[in-house]
Amino acid sequence: MTTDERQDRLFLVRHGETEWSRSGRHTSVTDLPLTAEGERVAKSLRPRLAGESFDLVLTSPRQRARRTAELAGFPDAEVDDDLVEWNYGAYEGITTAEIRRTVPGWTIWDDPVPNGETPAQLSTRLDRVITRIAATPGDVLVFGHSHALRALTARWLNLPATEGRHFILDTATLSTLGWERDSPAIHHWNS
Repeated sequence: MTTDERQDRLFLVRHGETEWSRSGRHTSVTDLPLTAEGERVAKSLRPRLAGESFDLVLTSPRQRARRTAELAGFPDAEVDDDLVEWNYGAYEGITTAEIRRTVPGWTIWDDPVPNGETPAQLSTRLDRVITRIAATPGDVLVFGHSHALRALTARWLNLPATEGRHFILDTATLSTLGWERDSPAIHHWNS
């Protein structure tokens, strides 16, 4: 390894369980609290992150992400509005199965979201997050949401945001992105 190879890492934490995440309802702007189980699992992240040192810790402004950050040991995480979940527009609070009754085969990755955010709009704001992370000399920790973090991972890998479809992300999980020589890479996923 040469000394000019990047060593910084990006740690991603999806928020703990909410009533809507448990039932599969799309949740972007609705600001729901964690369930008791969501809080319990978020607390279990604390020892897993305790041995790490972060130059920047960011969180979505939604209470489910901020509370997860707090329970994981990062009550002073900086709020970044660009980390909010994909705006589901008219599909807020609705499950994919319900949407598919009127739009067969619908997915967030391929189909329009009435009054919601497009993949291009999502990419623009997540690229701002990546620019901010790239300007940080060391490791960064981010608390956020499923679709947005999956799209952020795709952008980290220089893929279109819609390729986030390939990265399943459970609640209160920890993933690590970094580098393989000069190429952005996934080190650990959904653990």
